[in-house]
Amino acid sequence: MPKDPSFKKVFQRIKAKKPRDLDLQFEKAHNQVFEELDCLTCGNCCKTTSPMWNETDIQRVAHLLKMKVTQFLDQYLIKDADGDWVYPAAPCPFLTTADNTCQIYEHRPKACREYPHTNRKNMQGIIALTQKNAVICPGVAQIMEKLERIYN
Repeated sequence: MPKDPSFKKVFQRIKAKKPRDLDLQFEKAHNQVFEELDCLTCGNCCKTTSPMWNETDIQRVAHLLKMKVTQFLDQYLIKDADGDWVYPAAPCPFLTTADNTCQIYEHRPKACREYPHTNRKNMQGIIALTQKNAVICPGVAQIMEKLERIYN
């Protein structure tokens, strides 16, 4: 039987057990995986999802592009049902698809800098997001394979 890309059973165990060492295990697995993994070989995050943009991100990138904030918002972002600024569609307009590089990498939004959110505190609080990211990001899938061995 093929492996479940959403790691449903592992996430169910983690939700139920609430392991005290969860943050430590995620951080350890994250560091191991991303020492080896080159995100530029994939780019799924930029091809399939939109980061949430905060006001600081918007102002910083608008300034970089020499645009007024209103121009930047009109050209690149919409407010979603939750009131967050996001792209209207994927892929990211700043993604260079030929090599998966980011045209605004040094100025990218905080959500992009922190993606895939697997080396932060209170991982229990973002388990649902992590489960979604396991399907999108090969790195998260590898992290979950490591955690599956620990929490099986």
